[in-house]
Amino acid sequence: MNIKKSILLRVRIAFLFVLIFAIAIIYQIVNIQWINGEKWKQMAEEINLSYQEVKATRGNIYSDNGSLLATSLPFYRVAIDPTIAGDNIFREGVDSLSYLLSKSFGQSATYYKQKIKSARQKGNQYLMLTRDLIGYQQKKEMESWPIFREGRLGGGVIFTKTDKRFRPFSNLAFRTIGFLNENDYGAGLEYSFNDYLAGQNGKALFQKISGGSWRPLYDGTEVRPKDGYDIQTTIDINLQDVAESALLSHLVQHDADMGCVVVMEVATGEIKAISNLKKLSSGRYGEVYNYAVGSHGLREPGSTMKLASYIALLEERDLKLSDSIKTGDGELKFYKETVRDHKPGGYGTISLQEAFEKSSNIAIAKLIDETFRENPQRFLDYLKTMGLTEPLGFQMIGEGKPKVPPLNQWSGITLPWMAYGYGLEFTPLQILTLYNAVANNGKMIRPLLVKSIRQVDREINTYKTSVISDQICSKETLKKVRTLLEGVVERGTASNINNANYKVAGKTGTAQSLKNGRYVRQYYTSFAGYFPADNPKYSAIVVMDNPKGYRQYGSDVAAPVFKEIADKIYALDLKMHDKYALEEQPEMGIFPVVQAGKKDELSLMLNFLGISNHSEVDEAEWVRADIDKNSIEWKLNEAEGNVVPNVQGMTLRDALYLLENKGLQVVIKGDGGRVITQSQLPGTKALKGSTIKIEVS
Repeated sequence: MNIKKSILLRVRIAFLFVLIFAIAIIYQIVNIQWINGEKWKQMAEEINLSYQEVKATRGNIYSDNGSLLATSLPFYRVAIDPTIAGDNIFREGVDSLSYLLSKSFGQSATYYKQKIKSARQKGNQYLMLTRDLIGYQQKKEMESWPIFREGRLGGGVIFTKTDKRFRPFSNLAFRTIGFLNENDYGAGLEYSFNDYLAGQNGKALFQKISGGSWRPLYDGTEVRPKDGYDIQTTIDINLQDVAESALLSHLVQHDADMGCVVVMEVATGEIKAISNLKKLSSGRYGEVYNYAVGSHGLREPGSTMKLASYIALLEERDLKLSDSIKTGDGELKFYKETVRDHKPGGYGTISLQEAFEKSSNIAIAKLIDETFRENPQRFLDYLKTMGLTEPLGFQMIGEGKPKVPPLNQWSGITLPWMAYGYGLEFTPLQILTLYNAVANNGKMIRPLLVKSIRQVDREINTYKTSVISDQICSKETLKKVRTLLEGVVERGTASNINNANYKVAGKTGTAQSLKNGRYVRQYYTSFAGYFPADNPKYSAIVVMDNPKGYRQYGSDVAAPVFKEIADKIYALDLKMHDKYALEEQPEMGIFPVVQAGKKDELSLMLNFLGISNHSEVDEAEWVRADIDKNSIEWKLNEAEGNVVPNVQGMTLRDALYLLENKGLQVVIKGDGGRVITQSQLPGTKALKGSTIKIEVS
């Protein structure tokens, strides 16, 4: 019995403790929920409130003519405070709103209706309706939907804006435009000009809600963000497209590892096109680094360096281009190293001009070594005068610094090797700047990529053309080296790109690549030059690294890219064209109106008028008129094939028919019925998309 009573006592005591504990819990619940409910609710809200940054809209990047290269497009997340709308508005609109949400975002109308009604009944003040982002036009449409049309204060709709970077021209000039990641690190203009583009972020009060989302609370304390400034570049969209297309096609053709192109306006230093393409692991080419500008683009230039060597040589010594130099059998030993010329057996005794045109390594190595061996610092001083020893001060972050070894690191071979482009490193842009200076009558211009910083139509900052050196060499030397550069294209290593319509001046370059301290049979090829040579408007450089196949030299690989780009620029730029004057104008007399056109139509007209006409080519479709005593003789007017036809003397209708069928863009000047001049030479290759200007009278 004692044991039984003891057990019952223990059970009763345990039950009493459980009862007391349960009563305490119930008391605490009542205390938290009702007695001190408001206090704890306020504390919870304060804990979940936070002032957060509101991102400013990033500025735009424009081309030289105002075309958008990069912009921020607004996208929105859609949410609702279902407690805002009045009962009538909510009851009358919830079905239609749910249906429209269903049509736009995929869930059923019933799903959205139950979700919104449930949130309203619970007093939830923020309900995310979809995780999808919507565009501005869709937002405008949704603002007219039931309940939403009452706005934020009347219907509770909440559109939270977020910006996404968009490039209208896709990957065109991708690395030059650049990027900026979440950690404010990037490349190109987006990174270099981030302080201008980013604007000033604002601040607003946000509340954390279930699911980890934050909703904005517009309590009047928010600070509005200030949008970023726009930047206008010097990039010409048409020339950029031309440069990228030409570079890509030749990279694929030669299976090269990397290539880059820079096109610059001679007088201003404005960069009109810049493209960098590298072969990716997928086998395709893409822009992953700006080799034209950055430190990874520093390479031994090879024979394009001979321009600087000749300038130093001609400045130091009173030499004529006709002076001779013995190059021997193609090999010459300097200390323990051998300098070789490309031609087996060598060039023998040649003039200084021939040595440059044929790109003789031995000739320039001998001349530079003889001239500066006793005072090598003098050679370095000339390089400094030509702006080759310091960075250009380019507008983008990450410019490579030229690598020119100081004298205390020289060996006996250093000077002759430097003479033809080994033992020192430059970026393609630094080499181009030297060639551009020669084209610009000796004035070295700092390359310019950004022209202005703008806010709407107000200029915040303007970048003008700046001069690195007023004169890199004497007028006499300048005249000589321009003759040398023209000779390279007319008779030398780049004669394969000689052009009958305009003159090109430039220099090829081929350098063996240095891998793990040893030179291997892989080549870094280049061509730098300018055109038209007699009145330079554009300069350009092309480099291609490690081309495959039997054609691996600058003349075979890089120079043709330069020519293709130059040809297309020439076709697009009407100001570079000389008007083509008709050599044989038909006699003015009894047949003034009959000049050129379609043979069957002209013959029909003349036969009707009783005027004798005959043809020397019976099968001709398009003809020109020639006077033969009292009759007209039809002569062939060649319009077949991929050539520019001769439309002078034709009616405007016939001229347009022929030219547009060749894919040419026709610009018409003047009023009248017949063509009197045309800007592109008849018989030259018709480049589709290029512009031809015709005058009618």
